[in-house]
Amino acid sequence: MNQLSFKLPEIDRFATRKAVEEALETYQMFLFTVPEEKIPNVTQQFSLVPPSNTNVNHSDTEDVAIHNIDQERFRQQHIKKIQKAVNRLSYFERAIIIQRYMSDDAFDYEVYNDIGMSERKYYRVKSRAFYKLAFLLKIEVYKEETVTSQ
Repeated sequence: MNQLSFKLPEIDRFATRKAVEEALETYQMFLFTVPEEKIPNVTQQFSLVPPSNTNVNHSDTEDVAIHNIDQERFRQQHIKKIQKAVNRLSYFERAIIIQRYMSDDAFDYEVYNDIGMSERKYYRVKSRAFYKLAFLLKIEVYKEETVTSQ
């Protein structure tokens, strides 16, 4: 009897952890920053070259407004995506991620002392939370498989 077998790709632990930390840092930055105001060019310009008809249907001011709206939409989507993913974690995983990465910067030792967890268990739970977040956010990184020639 033939059995069906397949090989799952191996996850790059370091790169995946880095991707999750970057996503959480971006979340925190988006929460604390106000969108940078681009100052549109609204002063009248004079030119000796006669105006030509182009297919441009909006001005620089409208371009800036569209850019600002798109940036704000991107920020809001990222914030909601992170919050939904964190809310799917278990109680302790969620507590670790929120206290360590989503609120004021706290050190690991402060978080595991505050939660009342041993250091070893804290790092195991934190590692598991990172993996879950990586899969929930679809940012996991896989190791490249090397092809051996014969």
